Formats: sequence, structure tokens, C-alpha cells
Amino acid sequence: MISILSREFNGFLNSLIAYMVIGVFLTAIGLLMWVFPETSVLEYGYADMDTLFSLAPYVYIFLIPAITMKSFAEEKRGGTMELLLTRPLSDWDIILGKYFASFLLVVFSILPTLVYYFSIRALGDPVGNVDTSGVIGSYIGLILLGGVFCSVGIFASSITPNQIVAFIVAAFLSFLLFSGFDSLSALNTWSSWVLVIKQFGILYHYESLGKGLIDSRDLIYFFSVAFMFLLLTKTVIGSRSW
Repeated sequence: MISILSREFNGFLNSLIAYMVIGVFLTAIGLLMWVFPETSVLEYGYADMDTLFSLAPYVYIFLIPAITMKSFAEEKRGGTMELLLTRPLSDWDIILGKYFASFLLVVFSILPTLVYYFSIRALGDPVGNVDTSGVIGSYIGLILLGGVFCSVGIFASSITPNQIVAFIVAAFLSFLLFSGFDSLSALNTWSSWVLVIKQFGILYHYESLGKGLIDSRDLIYFFSVAFMFLLLTKTVIGSRSW
């Protein structure tokens, strides 16, 4: 697994993908947090990071599929998948190596935003007047959300040799998982099932972590969904139908 992870991650660093993903993410979030008056924390008047944590998932819905879309699709299209499978590696080694390479890139894109926390903390009145526990919970939620989106993207890349199709499928599934269930629960037909339907979606657990309460049920949810999509990927890869 380590050899695949190293190969994939170095592949990101040796191409424009890593720099584009990190650059686009930081530029988009930076503009939204500090420049655009509708969402700027300077105009908002409160020392919090809601802009980052409410908008970052939507940015990742498009950026993470761009990272993962070539994981298996490119191997299939280039005819290197069979060569990869002849190496002394299990299917899980290949899948987890590719998964953690993309996940590490997502984590690296989040780390520079810690500067925003210290900036807002310094701007608080009094200084340090920031809900630090909520910020920590939100960062944990954002990292776990990135992990789930990566697993969705890896799965989407495994089902097609076309990178564009993989991107569209991953973006659609990520959006559906993030806010689809929450929107679905707003329909007037569910009566007492509203909360249950909300709990199927990422948004419910993401917002729960953002309150600063690290509930094991939220953590189990994120790990379970990520594992489910990796297991689906293992099923597709194991079929050897290409």
C-alpha cells in the first residue's frame, strides 16, 4: 500500500493537480472569507469561521472529484491496470494506496487555513474571543468529509475508464450525500421520519461536529460511509471485467 500511496502522491506533486487544487481551494475560500462583502468575516462583524466551514464542502464537491477521477479511470484507459494487478499487491493495497494519496492532498489543502483561525483570533474583541472547540470540531468534520468524498471519487473512478464521467458521478454522489438527504427531509411527506432521513446525510453529522461536540456516532457515520464506498470499489476492482 505504501508504494502505491507514494507513487500516487508523487504523481500529484509532479503534476499541476496538487498545486491547482490547493491554490483554487485557498483562493476561493480566501476571497469568500475576506474579500466578498456578502460573506466576508470583516463585514459580518463576528469573530467566527462559519464562512469557511459552510462553503468549503461545496468547493470540495468539485475539487475532490478532480483529484480522484483519474485514479482507476486512467489506469483502465491507458491499459496499465492489468500490469498493476500483476504486481505482488492485494486489491486493498491498491485501493487504499490511491485513497490515502488523495486524502493526504485534501488534508494538505486544509492546513493553510489555520492561518485564518489565528487571524480571526487576533481580530476578536477581546483578543482570542473565538469558539475554539467549535472550530476544532468543524476542522475534524471537514477532514472526515474530505475522506468520504475521496472514497466516493475513488469508487466513481473504478466504474468507468472515462475521467469526465468519473468526475460527474463523483460530484453528483458527493452533493447527494452532503445535502441531498437534508433537502429530501424537508418534503412534507415524511412526518416522524424527518430526523431519520436527515441522519443519512453528511450535513447532519457535519453540523453536529461543528458545535464542538465530538460524538462517536458522528465519527462512526463518516468512517462507515467511507468504508462502504471503498468496499464497493473493491467489489468493482475484484470483478476484473475490463
